[in-house]
Amino acid sequence: MYDNEMKLEFLSKSSNEAFARITVAAFASQLDPTIEELADIKTAVSEAVTNCIIHGYEEMEGIIKIKARIIKNTVEIEISDTGKGIENVELARKPLYTTKANLERSGMGFTIMESFMDDVQIDSVLGLGTKVFMRKKIKKHIVELAEEEFASIGGVS
Repeated sequence: MYDNEMKLEFLSKSSNEAFARITVAAFASQLDPTIEELADIKTAVSEAVTNCIIHGYEEMEGIIKIKARIIKNTVEIEISDTGKGIENVELARKPLYTTKANLERSGMGFTIMESFMDDVQIDSVLGLGTKVFMRKKIKKHIVELAEEEFASIGGVS
């Protein structure tokens, strides 16, 4: 079971991308991540949400759903849409691949997610939508580790 969980739904408007990433970052902050770990999470969420808006729903509006869960020192994030889906997930994961070259898209969304998160899984069905699952383990700070070790040998914390 999870230590904590949150769910969020919003319209696929580009103005909601910052809202989504800040909300997930605020939720993840209870694990006391470093600024770098928090930036990694925010960047990965931004890429996933932007993909839903630009590729999943294209010219129409739809709903983007985010579920975030915490288990021990790991945050799991699932971002999904019910848009058009991805025809070839393996091809879409390749760096620089884009179906929107006319919009000056870099084709690096999935590559960025994979470089900032510990695990990224993509499930997509044409006509039904896409779900991106990401996981990041938050490293414990040295002081916390020392306090735990001290407490385990009978010290007071």
